[in-house]
Amino acid sequence: MAKISKRRQAIVKLLDPAKAYSVAEAVALVKQTANAKFDETVELAVKLGVDPKQADQQVRGTVVLPAGTGKKVRVVVFAKGEKEKEAQAAGADFVGSEELIEKVQKGWTDFDVAVATPDMMKDVGKLGKVLGPRGLMPNPKTGTVTFDVTKALSDIKAGKIEYKVNAEAVMHTLVGKASFEAKKLELNVLAVMDAVVKAKPAAAKGQFLKSAALSSTQGVGVKLDLGQFALSGPAQN
Repeated sequence: MAKISKRRQAIVKLLDPAKAYSVAEAVALVKQTANAKFDETVELAVKLGVDPKQADQQVRGTVVLPAGTGKKVRVVVFAKGEKEKEAQAAGADFVGSEELIEKVQKGWTDFDVAVATPDMMKDVGKLGKVLGPRGLMPNPKTGTVTFDVTKALSDIKAGKIEYKVNAEAVMHTLVGKASFEAKKLELNVLAVMDAVVKAKPAAAKGQFLKSAALSSTQGVGVKLDLGQFALSGPAQN
């Protein structure tokens, strides 16, 4: 049987396993217990009442975190001509067309987000085997296939994140860093939960929000009270 460290034992003692916490209470606990030697990432996990195997019950979208992500995001833009110049002016970390595509085909993926103009997708589509497994493939549903590269870059650099339900009907996403002021983390959590509730598929029946928890990289999950989110979107069935 694995031995529980003294640090983890101390963290667990602070939590009431029978209680569901408000966002403010959960954030305070996460910040209090995030005492690793690095700035821990704060993550939100939400169990949804959907069947991810059904195409009409997918939950996926994007949201700009009001307080940002707390991390520097490296963005590559596949574009040419005037759009290449626009991307460079807008602050893209890497910009290019054929040569850049060839570089990625050879295995280079030293970036966090990929954006492409629609006219480049025929060639960018060849990168599916490289970018797909890493979740880096540009997608019009997330705003990363667009001619408006300036807005795409602005949103991404400001803290735009993607949320997506996995095969177990759970959505995981970062909501900031433990070093953030409590209020900023609260705003980010509420923004994500509001977006998720509004993204409820019409085909989803029964209780949509099953459970939600907030945690830091090396912390434990703090259960959230779902009642504080139910009225921020479509009514629960």
